[in-house]
Amino acid sequence: MRKPTHSFRGAALGVVAAAVGIVAVAGTGPALAHVPSAQAQAQAQGEVRAAVPLRTPGHLVTRELPPHPSSDWYASDVTKGLPETPPFCVEKTFPSAGATHRTFWTEYDTGATQIVVRTGTVDAARKLAAAAERKIRNCAADWERQYPEGTASWRDYGALTAEDGAHVYGVHTSYPDSEPGIHLFGVGRDGRTVTVVTWGEMGGYDQAPLADFKRTVTTAVVKLYHP
Repeated sequence: MRKPTHSFRGAALGVVAAAVGIVAVAGTGPALAHVPSAQAQAQAQGEVRAAVPLRTPGHLVTRELPPHPSSDWYASDVTKGLPETPPFCVEKTFPSAGATHRTFWTEYDTGATQIVVRTGTVDAARKLAAAAERKIRNCAADWERQYPEGTASWRDYGALTAEDGAHVYGVHTSYPDSEPGIHLFGVGRDGRTVTVVTWGEMGGYDQAPLADFKRTVTTAVVKLYHP
């Protein structure tokens, strides 16, 4: 049995941990986080960026994320395609065609990711958003099957009134001898464009900035519209 090891910060930057990398914002046993190094930040900022079309749907900026009590937020450029490390729970859900993303990190263990996908039709967007929500609802059970020594749970935080709809979920993971991890997810749609926003750090449900995250997700969905 291998202990799952990932980095909140590393995944937020799209950097795969040396062992099993399964979460976008998590640490050992999806919870152990590492303090970001200057070298890692420089490496992330120095990545080769694909050209992003001028009419790309709007993405979140750092001031629109849930405030961190001890750190500023930092962000990558908006980049064409999917993150090198897919966010926890929604791996293999989104196509790279029509996708753009931005990753966010702090000086501590908290990280976030936004993926935006412009699909060909409204129906395709509906199906993509539904698939992402299914993956999130099944994520805790899937993780426990992969790591039976750990425990995981999820919560449905309900729908948001934003454009063509959005929904917020939480997933908690814990592994023996490791710090637990708390993850928030928002999936939303505007016409044929879908976004998922993920946030995570070490801790439990009571530490999740739910009200602020709901505002973040609402903002993310509203910014999808481009005439």
